[in-house]
Amino acid sequence: MLYSVDWTQVTVALAKCVFAVVFIMNIVPVLIWAERKGAAYIQDRPGPNRAHILGIRAAGLVHTLVDVVKLITKEDIIPSHVEKGFWFVAPLIGMSIGLVTFAVIPWGDHLLLPAETFEFLGLQKDLDIHLQVADINAGMLFILAMGSLSVYGVMLAGWSSNNKFALLGGLRASAQMVSYELAMGLAVVVMFLCYGTVRLDEIVQAQAGPIWNWGVFEGFGIVGGLAFLLFWVAVFAETNRMPFDLPEGEAELVAGYHVEYSSLRFALFFMAEYAHMIVGSAVTATLFFGGYNVPFLTGEMLRAHTDTILMVLGFAAAPLFLVFAVIAFKRRGRKFYQAIPKNDIRHREPLFFVAVWTLLAFAHVGVGMLGLSGKVGATVFGPEVVAFLIQTNMLVMKVLIGCWIMIWARWTLPRFRYDQLMNLGWKYMVPISIGTVMLAGIWVILRENVLG
Repeated sequence: MLYSVDWTQVTVALAKCVFAVVFIMNIVPVLIWAERKGAAYIQDRPGPNRAHILGIRAAGLVHTLVDVVKLITKEDIIPSHVEKGFWFVAPLIGMSIGLVTFAVIPWGDHLLLPAETFEFLGLQKDLDIHLQVADINAGMLFILAMGSLSVYGVMLAGWSSNNKFALLGGLRASAQMVSYELAMGLAVVVMFLCYGTVRLDEIVQAQAGPIWNWGVFEGFGIVGGLAFLLFWVAVFAETNRMPFDLPEGEAELVAGYHVEYSSLRFALFFMAEYAHMIVGSAVTATLFFGGYNVPFLTGEMLRAHTDTILMVLGFAAAPLFLVFAVIAFKRRGRKFYQAIPKNDIRHREPLFFVAVWTLLAFAHVGVGMLGLSGKVGATVFGPEVVAFLIQTNMLVMKVLIGCWIMIWARWTLPRFRYDQLMNLGWKYMVPISIGTVMLAGIWVILRENVLG
């Protein structure tokens, strides 16, 4: 029997896959830059500020591009004593798990493509796109399953390197991930009880509207707050971030499980850590902070008041960008710029950012005027585009806040001893998480039978 292929659905599925990969890969360079500059500010030093393109340093962001070129082009050293098959595949596991896990994270409610607007695509009827790569029933269970598989990349890297430091790092990572996955799973069970579903899209939809609908405020903030703290600490441990970076503690293990890696293979481990940070922050935002939802605004409200929202956002953002332009202009008076010759190309940077911020300000004035005209909301496709952009950017903002907290913690808190790490996981977090599950059960009974 022959089956017809719906090429429209195939194209939509591929587009969503590409979007998920681009979503993570575009944030990774920003996080690398934020890590380096954040560490510099916390340690009272300038940080990366030398590399430039035609005098434009972009506050050190150009260094990230330099690192990419360096890691791609430098010599790929393959030690003779490694188990090559497993050694080759280990970095791929870590990075691919981070990319695959994001597949079940919703970044918006839906996007409606009207048939009359997109006739050139061959649409016979309106196409309602669910903004989630994999719309599966057990979305959160999929994330936990994929997260447990990421340990194999670390273990294989440590074992196949045939290096005692790498092996110890792999052993530490496996014990650490197994220990904290239990507390993480129990924290997730709390949210399952509160929302009555394991589907991430339904969990996010239940948090739409007022900010007190967010998961962190479940049970008057006691149940949801405890679950969030347990889950967030477990995310730190799962991503091997300070103070849980025992698998690669340089003071003890040189670099841990990836000590024998160089060039692009090391870059994969390096980027995988940031990919897991992005996914961990996205899952945390989805479960506890409303996901893509804008506080007090549902998707229907975004579509119903498109012009008003554009007007407010446009006219409110324009003065902010003008302030940034003034700050960039005043940078010309700093001692650094006064000390260099007037014909030096480094004088271009303040003027470049004055132009960028000014253009953004005028662009947002245009957005505000467009909203004031009332033409966007009257179109068939306009409200859908605005809702999609606002919801996606809201998720990005929440992800970036979570990632910055991880960066802040890394350069603020000292590393645990290994016995302290395991004691925290087994003696404190597991019992507390079990108690939180019981508390969640009591809260659900009270909510449904007493509070109505």
